[in-house]
Amino acid sequence: MNDASPLQSIIRQSIDVETYRQYMWEGTFDEYLKIVYENPTVIRNAFQRLYDMIISYGYREVRRHKEKVLHYNFFEDPISDGRDAIFGLDKALERLVGILRSAAHRFGPEKRVLLLHGPVGSSKSTIVRLLKRGFEKYTQTNDGALYSYMWENPDGEKEPCPMHEDPIKLLPADARKKVLAELNRKLNREYPLTIDGEVCPFCRKYYNDYMKEFKGDWNEVIKNIRVKRLILSEKDRVGIGTFQPKDEKNQDSTELTGDINYRKIAVYGTDSDPRAFNFDGEFNIANRGLVEFIEVLKLDVAFLYDLLGASQEHSIKPKKFSQTDIDEVIIGHTNEPEYRRLQSNELMEAFRDRTMKIDIPYNTVLRDEIKIYEKDYNLASVRKHIAPHTIEMASMWAVITRLEDPKKADLSIIQKLKLYNGKSIPGYTEDNVRELRLEAKREGMFGISPRYIQDKISNALVEGDVECINPFMVLNELEQGLYHHSLITSEDIRKRYVELLAVVKQEYEDVVKNEVQKAISADPERIRKLCGNYIDSLRAYTLKEKVKDPFTGKDMDPDERLMRSIEERISITENRKDDFRREIMNFIAALAIENKTFDYTMNERLHRALELKLFEDEKDTIKLKALVSSVVDRKDQEKIDIIKTRLINDYGYCKVCSTDVLNYVASIFARGDAKEE
Repeated sequence: MNDASPLQSIIRQSIDVETYRQYMWEGTFDEYLKIVYENPTVIRNAFQRLYDMIISYGYREVRRHKEKVLHYNFFEDPISDGRDAIFGLDKALERLVGILRSAAHRFGPEKRVLLLHGPVGSSKSTIVRLLKRGFEKYTQTNDGALYSYMWENPDGEKEPCPMHEDPIKLLPADARKKVLAELNRKLNREYPLTIDGEVCPFCRKYYNDYMKEFKGDWNEVIKNIRVKRLILSEKDRVGIGTFQPKDEKNQDSTELTGDINYRKIAVYGTDSDPRAFNFDGEFNIANRGLVEFIEVLKLDVAFLYDLLGASQEHSIKPKKFSQTDIDEVIIGHTNEPEYRRLQSNELMEAFRDRTMKIDIPYNTVLRDEIKIYEKDYNLASVRKHIAPHTIEMASMWAVITRLEDPKKADLSIIQKLKLYNGKSIPGYTEDNVRELRLEAKREGMFGISPRYIQDKISNALVEGDVECINPFMVLNELEQGLYHHSLITSEDIRKRYVELLAVVKQEYEDVVKNEVQKAISADPERIRKLCGNYIDSLRAYTLKEKVKDPFTGKDMDPDERLMRSIEERISITENRKDDFRREIMNFIAALAIENKTFDYTMNERLHRALELKLFEDEKDTIKLKALVSSVVDRKDQEKIDIIKTRLINDYGYCKVCSTDVLNYVASIFARGDAKEE
């Protein structure tokens, strides 16, 4: 009889004992050599392993404005179901992965500090967090497996290598070369495997003591080690290190390279015995993996000296000991003011020479910016309804704050945003868009941070007792926050941001007017009938024929008034009407040759013109102006309810925001009618 509760059953099913045993594998050096022969990649260095980890998730080629860019799936954060996904930074990430690939080939970048540089909130920390998490996960797989070892001391206790060294380093120098040649021949990989450096001072002490004991018999020495599987873990401080600047008085370089254990001096008699030293600095524990330097340029100069040797020579200098070899990726991140200070400091020339700067800008593509906020504010995470275009308008404002004003007089900043977002604008080709990007190289390195947008959307969600938040609520929050924004130090910048908010509000007005117009005129039968009348008159006009009146049966001239009332809706002038009409007739003729029937939805411009014409006809019968008054008769209310239903079903509005948007659009038309009067 099974007395286990449902919760106990869930727990038991979640426990994978076999996987845990694989992670805790131990064996002899001979068993390890068999593993190495079967899978030589276990001796890869840190750069090679990190590069392979990213590639293991796959990649694809994407095209943006005639430019091919590689998109790496790893940065979609498949490990955490997209929680830290990076959007829109394919070009910067392609450069980062390219540097890692070059380092894997030992072409030079492996001797540099990788420096992610960009404005606050541009995903620098998120990128490093993804790399650390990916590194950890990869070492849990068979493809990413790596190994370290422990010494068995005379008391029978196991002393693990404090720097997680690869057991292959214990091979004598002559044997290393031959083993390496055989492994590279067998592996035949794009980059060569190497065995660099010597074991740490702690292991060197044990190695030399055992060599003396066994009179130089290496085979006997190696019997005193046990090889173990190594799983990298930031929390356990194994292979993943993080260093953050603190108060200079409470921080010194021993946090990077380790310090003397004074309690053990009494046991071993001297502070120069490596067993009386804690090899627990960030460089020590990050060996075989990755070390992150948060705001690296805020570090005191003394710490940067340690970085010089760690990057260029792959070695560190622990107190009282000789240079100690390390194998790890060193990656830091910083913002622009700190980087400018580095450039102006002549004393930091050596450090500048040993860094590879990778710019991580803000998004300048609207659809990618929208994805950032939709990840956090969606139906699964937010109980309140978010009106259509709310996140889009906030994203639009964020992006245009990061763009330089167009130099061409016929191009507005909103049009520039739309071009970057992939929309076609007459007179601009993909080559023109590339030119726009090339002439504005600093775009994305300034402007509003995504964090500010997230804060203000959150404020709007918790503000007041409302069922639904709309774009104006968020845009008002964004504007009010500008007067308290700690990073805006110039009144000119604040003024520009406010002006750009006005631009976005105008864009929103155009968008919702368009949607309401479509909702009002969303009667396929009426549009089809209107289109039929237009095409009949158009054919007669083109062929210089008469049109038969369906009621009287008499031959009539083409209805020029009808045609012009439709064409004028999309700004077809009197001079251009013949060109437009020939274009439509040629389109219909081409379809007929292919035995296809023309439908108004096939031509976007005509479709829009028909909708606007029907809207103009319907607007007066529905009396939208009645919405802004307190009295609406039953007939109007029925028509308005139909429009609301269309807004809800077709455009994602709720009962609250559909009413709000109708009232808003009604007030716009009321203002327009008042001006005409």
